[in-house]
Amino acid sequence: MTDTSPQPIFLADYTPPNWLIEEVSLTFVLHPTATRVRSSIRFTPNPNAKSRDFFLHGEHLTLIHAAIDGSDVSPELVDGGLKADVPDHAFTWEAEVEISPETNTALEGLYMSNGMYCTQCEAEGFRRITFYPDRPDVMAPFKVRIEGDMPVLLSNGNPTGSGDGWAEWHDPWPKPAYLFALVAGELIAREDSFTTMSGKEVDLKLWVRPGDEGKTAFGMEALKASMKWDEEVYGREYDLDIFQIVAVSDFNMGAMENKGLNIFNTSAVLASPETSTDANFERIEAIIAHEYFHNWTGNRITCRDWFQLSLKEGLTVFRDQQFSGDLRSKAVCRINDVSALRGRQFREDNGPLAHQVQPDSFVEINNFYTATIYEKGAELIGMMKTLVGEEEYYKALDLYFTRHDGEAATIEDWVRVFEDSTGRDLTQFRRWYKQAGTPRVKVADDFKDGIYTLHFEQETPPTPGQDEKLPQHIPIAVGLIGPNGDEVVGTQVLEMTEARQSFSFDGLGAKPTPSILRHFSAPVILQRDSTPQERAFLLAHDTDPFNKWESGRTLAKEVLVALVTGEDGPLDAYLDAIAVMLRDDSLDPAFRALTLGLPSQDDLAQTLFDAGVTPDPQKIYNAQQTLWQAMAEHVQDLLPRMMAEMDVTEPYAPNAEQAGKRALGLGLLNLLNRLDGGAAAQALYDRADNMSLLLGALGYLLQVQKGEAALADFRSRFENDELVMDKWFAMQVAHATPETAADVTERLTKDPAFNWKNPNRFRALFGALVTNHAGFHHASGKAYALTADWLIRLDPVNPQTTARMTTAYETWRRYDADRQGMMTSALKRILATEGLSRDSQEMVGRMLGD
Repeated sequence: MTDTSPQPIFLADYTPPNWLIEEVSLTFVLHPTATRVRSSIRFTPNPNAKSRDFFLHGEHLTLIHAAIDGSDVSPELVDGGLKADVPDHAFTWEAEVEISPETNTALEGLYMSNGMYCTQCEAEGFRRITFYPDRPDVMAPFKVRIEGDMPVLLSNGNPTGSGDGWAEWHDPWPKPAYLFALVAGELIAREDSFTTMSGKEVDLKLWVRPGDEGKTAFGMEALKASMKWDEEVYGREYDLDIFQIVAVSDFNMGAMENKGLNIFNTSAVLASPETSTDANFERIEAIIAHEYFHNWTGNRITCRDWFQLSLKEGLTVFRDQQFSGDLRSKAVCRINDVSALRGRQFREDNGPLAHQVQPDSFVEINNFYTATIYEKGAELIGMMKTLVGEEEYYKALDLYFTRHDGEAATIEDWVRVFEDSTGRDLTQFRRWYKQAGTPRVKVADDFKDGIYTLHFEQETPPTPGQDEKLPQHIPIAVGLIGPNGDEVVGTQVLEMTEARQSFSFDGLGAKPTPSILRHFSAPVILQRDSTPQERAFLLAHDTDPFNKWESGRTLAKEVLVALVTGEDGPLDAYLDAIAVMLRDDSLDPAFRALTLGLPSQDDLAQTLFDAGVTPDPQKIYNAQQTLWQAMAEHVQDLLPRMMAEMDVTEPYAPNAEQAGKRALGLGLLNLLNRLDGGAAAQALYDRADNMSLLLGALGYLLQVQKGEAALADFRSRFENDELVMDKWFAMQVAHATPETAADVTERLTKDPAFNWKNPNRFRALFGALVTNHAGFHHASGKAYALTADWLIRLDPVNPQTTARMTTAYETWRRYDADRQGMMTSALKRILATEGLSRDSQEMVGRMLGD
């Protein structure tokens, strides 16, 4: 029997492209269901190729005509593209195809969003536009002509001409097809300009639909801040005459870095105080920076093949994290980044979807836009910077830009740049790219005759396809705190390269308290026996903000685990430490807000599982509620004064100072809400003049089941704003009780405003259900079945969003037998769906271990 299942692609099978491209000319004659695309492509033989065979990718295309050097040809149409006999020298390929943007619901290639034409070509969407060698190591300059009845016609590069019903663009910088972009529609631009460090004037345009122009000011300022920062920190100057952003409501990604014409999900660029929270503003600032920074780390230097995806994404995430830290609070941003890493990537690394930062194989590349590629990839960049130092890091980056500008590079090229620039041997460090899994680092210590010694032991658990793991090269930042709370040894970076290794500090008058893994210097799980008193001491005295926060988080986790298992825990020590922290006005309000938070229910489930305890989602939920109540009662005398101090009286601004105060104020309201039954939350809802406070108050009213009137009011005020209505959907499920979460979700799927084909709306509703841990994992199994029903419905329409949402089930192995059975049943039902996409087949198969 022939195996018809999707077959993997292997890194080891990489071969250079047979043909290179000197130049591409494209003409689009736009029509909703019958767009014509004419291409003229100048091919030249690749001297490094092993073959002269000619194959072009193509999917969902109707071939009208093809020619080589002006002579008609009849290529062979094959699965995934076409083949043709071609000369053994340079030649010009011409083709005309027809495509249907209006019926392209996958949102890959050229499609329509509310009457607007737009594209998404990463990773392999360009093959839905025309026949082309759709691989990232084929780079070429593009000329584009667009003909249509839309008033705004945009593409990559610089404008070279326009008239009634047409526009022409030229991008002189060679790029792979995945960076191609086209937008056509009724749009309005916010216009500005930026003067580069060499004095070049760059036109800036942020395009939106009529009615959204009032939400563009922050995005434009974030863009200019990004351009300035990249010049000042990395010496990277923009290289075209114009930079444009377009906001699109139907978009699978957050945003896309197409050369000179970035396309953004509306949720990642539109912002106003009345419709966006502080978290929205911060996210938008980071995403705009991320996509702009790709101009050099992704566009000018791209990746040779998709196995090198983290080369551009890990580095650019690291750069946007640096940017956010510089503009806001380095400590708070680092804590948020690590929290996201642990919540998404550690979960990935500990389950059936674990994979290397540089994978050896994949079936569908869309499934590898993961936290491992992005966030763990960024941690690897950070570790390299820690190992070589600040000055040597930037020297290496200068060499990287000089050596590989205009190239499709590899991760090996990246590491070699650091070796050549610094003289360091990074052979062992390369294992971080090739070994999946999160290392566990166990720590013990001793003190004798003034010498304090730390003993480390590292081990990485087996992951799918990788049972044996070699020791990693781990930078461990350490400081020592004396008994009186003073720092006796400042931060030092210990380089752990062996399975077991010890480091000593001498000349100490008394045994210190260690502060280990400062700034979270490596993406590992630290395991060390210590007392609640020690953690409270570090929460009070540690000079490293991350470890200060980590001490409180660890203490909270111990209390919660004890509440779940019925054992004695350090409740009093934790409550006293939190009270001391809240009273410390020298601490950043944003930092205090983070410390006031509790570990997530999903985090606690993994902690229990790692300890050999089968997690019970309902008990975890109950424990969290019990601790919130105890915290509220313990600090109730502080709440009125502190909430008044956190009240921002000046006009709203999305800056770090104001956002920190609002975050702490809402954290305090979470406690007061448990004491006053929602009275303060209702008062805040009634007077709120910005979305951060309004949405926070709404959430707390829902928490005490007094939110019906506020929900109705919220809808009446914002029913015409798609992004705010996404919040309306999500909030109801996020704050539903475990017993009602699935029912609330099902009810909302019947709401006329639930446009399930819109990725933002679908993710808002079902993303909220999945992250309502006790609700999704309720013993009834209702949420498992409901989610599976909707993923089966969505898959033929939008495979990419479906495949990513299947990760809701990735932790099925850590729960009890009944829940395991219901989750695997849901997965098998999805897998058995006739015509299931390659995307979803791969993800579900990996989760089931097939």
